[in-house]
Amino acid sequence: MKIVLDDTFIKEDLYPFGVIKPVSAIRIGILTIQEKWKQVTGAEVFTSKEAFLNATNGNDEKPTLTINSNIIPTKHWWQTVASNLDSLTGGFNITESKLVNTLIHPWQIFQLNDWALRQDYGLITSGRISQPISSTNKLIAPENIFLELGAKVEHSIINAATGPVYIGKDAEVMEGCIIRGPFAMCEGAVLKMGAKVYGATTLGPYCMGGGEIKNSVLFGYSNKAHDGYLGDSVLGEWCNLGAGTSNSNIKNTAGPVKLWDNKTKSFLPVGLKAGLIMGDYSRAAINTSFNTGTVVGICCNVFGQGFPPKFVTDFTWGQERYTFAKILEDINNWKKLKNHSITENEINILKNLYNNK
Repeated sequence: MKIVLDDTFIKEDLYPFGVIKPVSAIRIGILTIQEKWKQVTGAEVFTSKEAFLNATNGNDEKPTLTINSNIIPTKHWWQTVASNLDSLTGGFNITESKLVNTLIHPWQIFQLNDWALRQDYGLITSGRISQPISSTNKLIAPENIFLELGAKVEHSIINAATGPVYIGKDAEVMEGCIIRGPFAMCEGAVLKMGAKVYGATTLGPYCMGGGEIKNSVLFGYSNKAHDGYLGDSVLGEWCNLGAGTSNSNIKNTAGPVKLWDNKTKSFLPVGLKAGLIMGDYSRAAINTSFNTGTVVGICCNVFGQGFPPKFVTDFTWGQERYTFAKILEDINNWKKLKNHSITENEINILKNLYNNK
């Protein structure tokens, strides 16, 4: 069986995520949505674009199950669904389910991260044995802590009584960190000395965390590496927050927070707490102060006096429009820091988006 994750109907709702990469690349909990589907089903899982390319190349013999890519699967839910799939001829479409969570808005990524972390922890660690954790650490509920091969944790305090703690392959928790679960670090991620982390927080692959972080998700290759506060927030891939950068996550009035919704072109109420939503390839200068409920689009360089706007449009450089050549140069410079480089496919995607703005 082949599963195709279709995001054509939901991309605008989840802005700024799903602009450059498919919605199924969104990380919530420990895994991306596409990775969850692979783990839960054991099937081949493709995005709509990947499925189209396979069909074009004549590699489309298997029965196809088409699923909305904003559905976050669980093992139990899939077992219930799979038991009702007696035959698959010409495809089958699951549009919604009341038995599992779905992402409708980007702020739900941090709102649902506690639930997703616990689900993924059980999925990944079931039947496996953690690598030993050093005796230099102070641990609470060590049975809820799992270290992958190559993970390093020394002279830190970890409280896993409040939720599981997952330290990925070759990830490092430096000395003096204080972690309160649920918490996950994916492969190659680093938590810098003295960091204070509250659940439910996820550092994606090769991310760097520091200062104070609470209930936030960093997708991958992003940095919040210095002092400052990040709370109830989501950073896309290849983002960077300069030293001293902080966000507010609750209004001084303790009233409802509103966030920019790109589909309706308006600000929508999201609850009492919401911090920063930042799209891929965006960055903020040192000591940037983000207001409660700020949305930053893709490929932005946020700097200047005072508070940034509560919605920073794509391809913004300070108060101007980023030139395309400079965008590519800056992205590539950041990628080189982590031994990557911008690809031709990425350039083409960004060029198309830039020319249509």
